[in-house]
Amino acid sequence: MSLRYFNQTGWTAIFNGTDTEIGRMVRVEGWDQATGTALVVDSKRGALRPVTDYQDFSHLERAEQIVAAVPGGGWQVHWNDEGPDGTPLTEQVLAWLITSQGRATALTVDTQGHVEDADGADAFIPPGEHPAP
Repeated sequence: MSLRYFNQTGWTAIFNGTDTEIGRMVRVEGWDQATGTALVVDSKRGALRPVTDYQDFSHLERAEQIVAAVPGGGWQVHWNDEGPDGTPLTEQVLAWLITSQGRATALTVDTQGHVEDADGADAFIPPGEHPAP
């Protein structure tokens, strides 16, 4: 599951798009105290705005909430063809994100220091083992 599916409230607003806006997923930042309506950031106004103010609002979908992060513990992640020119690539697991549903997502760090999730990896390698040739 991509990191874009995680947020604090556990909800994502789905917008279908209009003639001038593309369809999009926007994280719900909170709830209107009076109406209970989901609130999203309106970057043009620089303020929170109810999802129902947008003509292309479709629905809300559940997102995962991160409840803990634990060290990578020596685990590695391997891709068969993600390296330069489609070669194999193995990276260290920096940390495991644990969700409210008990799911663990590995975060990796590459040689440039970029952190990404490891969804789509071909293999998870336990500490002390090496990727198969």
